[in-house]
Amino acid sequence: MNTGRLEAFSDGVIAIIITIMVLEMSVPREPDFSALRPMLPVFLSYVLSFIYLGIYWNNHHHMLHVTKQVSGSVLWANLHLLFWLSLIPFATGWMGQNSFAAVPTALYGVVLLMASLAWWILQWRILKQEGQDSVLSTAVRTTLKEKLSPVLYVAAIILAFAQPWIADALYAGVALMWLVPDRRIERALVEERNRDKNDQKAV
Repeated sequence: MNTGRLEAFSDGVIAIIITIMVLEMSVPREPDFSALRPMLPVFLSYVLSFIYLGIYWNNHHHMLHVTKQVSGSVLWANLHLLFWLSLIPFATGWMGQNSFAAVPTALYGVVLLMASLAWWILQWRILKQEGQDSVLSTAVRTTLKEKLSPVLYVAAIILAFAQPWIADALYAGVALMWLVPDRRIERALVEERNRDKNDQKAV
């Protein structure tokens, strides 16, 4: 099975998740700026979650772009990832509506942590299928931010019960860390094309 259907399904689910989040933002009845002030925590939590979903969508697109075939285990791993991403609207709404209180902030971190683990499982299944000589295997190497992200999530979950604002800062920091475009797969594709051209010239 090729990756087209899987990518289209995943894109649709992520689009629905974003739509659900924005629909949960109630429109104020009063026609002045003061009516927007109570909505600030909801809006900030929405922005943070929108960035996270954008990061997952971007990286998911790049990873599937260099994936040749999809197996049953990859399909289930992808559904596992989408399950945790689908919980982001609930965690986002609960955290925002309660002004970043301790328990909702900790739950938000749990969802982010589980989504990151689900991503690792999906990537591992694709690498297992594609083999060590694949473009993805060449491109994906464990970097500092991949090791650091789960550690920061766990720290944020614990700190949420003491100082929720520190946990929120850690969530935002991880998002900013991943917001920088990851060019590894693009570079690996360029290198593969160059090797193919050189091989053709040699022949």
